[in-house]
Amino acid sequence: MPLRALVADDDPDLLEVVVSVVSRLGLAVTYASSGGELLDKLAEQGPFDVVVTDVSMPWITGLQVLHSARVAGLACPVIVMTGLSDTKTRQQVAALGEGVIMLHKPFSVSTLAAALGTLLHGAVTAA
Repeated sequence: MPLRALVADDDPDLLEVVVSVVSRLGLAVTYASSGGELLDKLAEQGPFDVVVTDVSMPWITGLQVLHSARVAGLACPVIVMTGLSDTKTRQQVAALGEGVIMLHKPFSVSTLAAALGTLLHGAVTAA
C-alpha cells in the first residue's frame, strides 16, 4: 500500500505542481485548497504519512492547522512551504517540533523530492 500524503495550498497552480510531484514519487495524494479544508481532511481522512502545506492561507493558516493537529496528537512529518522568511514564521515552524522541513518559495522539484525523501527515510526517490 502506498504512503499517503496530504497537500494543501490556496494557489491552484502551485497545488497542482506539488500534487503532481508527490504523486510521481509514488505517494497516494489527497489535497486541500484552504486551511479549513486541510483541517477537515486531517480529521476525516487521516492519518497521513506526510503533510505538505502552505503557511499563508485565508481563514486559517497552515501553521494554525498544524499547531492544532500537533496538540491533538498528529505525529507525521510535515513540509511547510512559504514565501515568508521572517523570524516569527521560523519560530512558529520550529514550535511544531521534530519532523518538520520548511521550504522557501520558489523551490525546485528536486528540493521537494529531497525533503520528502528525508522525512520519509528514503521511502521515495527522485521525481
